[in-house]
Amino acid sequence: MNRVEAQPAFVLHARAWRETSLLLHVLSRDHGRIGLVARGVRSARSRTPRSLLQPFAPLQLGWSGRGELATLNSAEAAGAALPLSGEHLLCALYLNELVVRLVPRNDPHPELFGCYLETLARLAQGHSPAWTLRRFERDLLGHLGYGLLLDAQADTGEPIDAAAEYAYLLEQGLVRWRGAGDGLKLRGVALLAFARDEEPDVADLPSLRRLLRALIAQRLDGDTLNAWNLLGNTRGSNG
Repeated sequence: MNRVEAQPAFVLHARAWRETSLLLHVLSRDHGRIGLVARGVRSARSRTPRSLLQPFAPLQLGWSGRGELATLNSAEAAGAALPLSGEHLLCALYLNELVVRLVPRNDPHPELFGCYLETLARLAQGHSPAWTLRRFERDLLGHLGYGLLLDAQADTGEPIDAAAEYAYLLEQGLVRWRGAGDGLKLRGVALLAFARDEEPDVADLPSLRRLLRALIAQRLDGDTLNAWNLLGNTRGSNG
């Protein structure tokens, strides 16, 4: 039996299981996304308060077991829950759904854990939701092996021209924009800024959102995310 102690982690999602327990989706630093059973935590006698196992609160978790579902043995707060509300809270919930849906279980991604923590901090500090989400989506795909080539054309290998316009073909990559039949149009200047991790003009963020949504839907075999509907109804349409 594997036993893990004091592992930095965040709860991504929790749901009731049986009479007094919870099933948890957790993102851990060294073990990736894991499933845990928190036995008895909904009981008044539990030594682990149910309120501790909330999303967006840094934790130190211990568990034991093998396979898809291990048993939670210990949980301690590793800091205060990040202050999130309104649109920034919806964006944080979207992060959690992305990780649950895209990241395989028991596949370590230490860099992804750091990226997730940094993104939550940016949202808690009030940074631009749209730009913050685009950075996380780009980096998440990269950590999972689906990185975007944003500074060169897929068909010719030529560098992206800041003054030109491009289309992103899902099965190929970036090519010169030739007309409406190419689908999504992207400005070269925005692509180069995105590749350098520099915030593009606000007018370019919707096209980057549509690009990332299409790439994520491809990884989901055409399925959608619940958070897309929620964020689509907010003022900024950031999801």
